[in-house]
Amino acid sequence: MHVNKVLQKLREGKPVLVGIVWTVPHWKIVEMMGIAGYDCVWIEMEHSDFTLEQVSQMILAARAKGIETLVRIPRGSYNDVIRPLEAGATGLLLPHCTGGEDAREFVRMARFAPLGWRGIGGSVDIAYGTEFSDEYYRWANREILLGVMIERKEAIEDIDAIAGTEGLDLLLVGPADLSQSLGVRGDFTHPLLQEAMARLADACARHGKAWGIAGNVPPPKEQYAMGARFFTVAHEMGLLMDGFRQAKETFEKELAG
Repeated sequence: MHVNKVLQKLREGKPVLVGIVWTVPHWKIVEMMGIAGYDCVWIEMEHSDFTLEQVSQMILAARAKGIETLVRIPRGSYNDVIRPLEAGATGLLLPHCTGGEDAREFVRMARFAPLGWRGIGGSVDIAYGTEFSDEYYRWANREILLGVMIERKEAIEDIDAIAGTEGLDLLLVGPADLSQSLGVRGDFTHPLLQEAMARLADACARHGKAWGIAGNVPPPKEQYAMGARFFTVAHEMGLLMDGFRQAKETFEKELAG
């Protein structure tokens, strides 16, 4: 049992730098992020074809490098919530939160009593059944990060209830989907989207919750000035595509010169 470094930084008002594994489900990618000094690796399960076994291997690599893991789960059943936790994930991210009751139900599934009704298993998370103790349950309720994605108009309309949810740590804006829900898809400077993010920032400030924006729009300095402390720096898909394109363009210029 350890102090969750991401939660510790967020509680202290410090920035958290996150790398994302989106398309290449390999533990070596996670290990590289740990060596590079990222605070956390976001493991994508909503928009990927990752298996639970692959996710488990990436979680173990993160544990070995001392970085936290945030798994964005697919919307589904209780099992979609519990299985990454029992594989040792130190954080979960629920996509497309619809409102306060949706956030509360997520917390109930992911937290032990008295905050929720998460089942007691015996896997990686609890040292293969050797750490059944009140200390462990208190640790899990305190040090497992729970976040929700704010990607829908109805979530903004109920943002105070979401931000006020006990046991919830993080609200994260998904600007692409939120702009779509607001009817201004892809216009990241549109006043409707800017107003929605300002409402979220105000609600998080009132309720003492951390928040962030998935991506670099607006630029990180502007996000920080707005109060964001959770930053997604890069994902392996983007880094690989940029690298492949740049290498090809450089090679073509050499041939043409």
